[in-house]
Amino acid sequence: MKKLLSLLVLLILGLALGGGAAFGVAQLLGPPPPKATNHEEAGTVFVAAGTILAPIVASDGRLSGYVNFDVQLEVSAEHEVEVTEKLPLLLNAVNLRTWATPMAAGPDHILPDMRAFARVVDSAATEALGKGAVRRVIVTAARPV
Repeated sequence: MKKLLSLLVLLILGLALGGGAAFGVAQLLGPPPPKATNHEEAGTVFVAAGTILAPIVASDGRLSGYVNFDVQLEVSAEHEVEVTEKLPLLLNAVNLRTWATPMAAGPDHILPDMRAFARVVDSAATEALGKGAVRRVIVTAARPV
């Protein structure tokens, strides 16, 4: 009986010591806490650039049609008012670029290339609002006219 009791005590002590060691190692070498993914915690907000009417130009320069794009700009919270005030300058820069940028996709060149349009808006934002003012350009919708 004494032998069985000592084996049981050794088993319990071994489990407790092993569990405590595993917990300590996990605390020291475990993964870092997750970073903030919420845009409000990261200090950014989305500014609506509104609906932008853009021509769809094929790579050979032919006009394929027009598309209305809905665009959101991710900006830092402290630049929100400044970006909102300068939206007309951004829209002008987008208009000047869309005629020169081929954005027609698909076999008949009638579909808009939304990635190309996002790049156009991003480069226009750098020119009109300054480098780093817009963190990301989000195209939320594209509707043919």
